Amino acid sequence: MKRVTGIGGVFFKAKDAPALRAWYKRHLGVDVQPWGGTAFSWNTEDGESTNGTTIWSVSSQADDTFSPSKASFMINYRVNDLYALVSVLKAEGCHVLDKIDDSEYGKFAWVIDPEGNKVELWEPPAGQ
Repeated sequence: MKRVTGIGGVFFKAKDAPALRAWYKRHLGVDVQPWGGTAFSWNTEDGESTNGTTIWSVSSQADDTFSPSKASFMINYRVNDLYALVSVLKAEGCHVLDKIDDSEYGKFAWVIDPEGNKVELWEPPAGQ
């Protein structure tokens, strides 16, 4: 079974999220949207658009999205079959959080790595 197929997103916390977002926008040209991040579209080697995006987002340190991890970041990994992977990870003794979200944005589950970092697993909706 194939496990991770790519990176779906990079999320991190900042002491001053609005200022950091502004810095990335001004100096690196990141098209930061009002929700606090951007979606980078994927392209083929020829520069043509293809299905898929990678999310980049900066949130406040007060945000508890990464709980129970104390880390200031979280990586979202794309997977093909979330339910199968979660089952395998549990069988391998990994610390998989009980919650699985299934929404219009796809299916999401979380596992805690050996250093306590929360890792997000994401199965995109069909066609993405």
